[in-house]
Amino acid sequence: MSLEQLKAFLEKVKLDTSLQEKLKAAKSPEDVVGIAKEHGHEFTADKISQLSEEELEGVAGGGGSYGRGADRSCREGLGS
Repeated sequence: MSLEQLKAFLEKVKLDTSLQEKLKAAKSPEDVVGIAKEHGHEFTADKISQLSEEELEGVAGGGGSYGRGADRSCREGLGS
């Protein structure tokens, strides 16, 4: 249930549009934890708050295929 597991999951999300869509629909950090667990990554919701703004931007809309609307949705789901 480590920060490394969360970071590994976020790396996977960068490359997987279906995971990006699931995160957009997440309503809480606990939802994000559940989605990650379905994909083999285990961490607790409190780990999400340990990520830096830069790390969240990289997944949630900092320039990849993930748009600005997704940035807001992901941050809400990630509890930021």
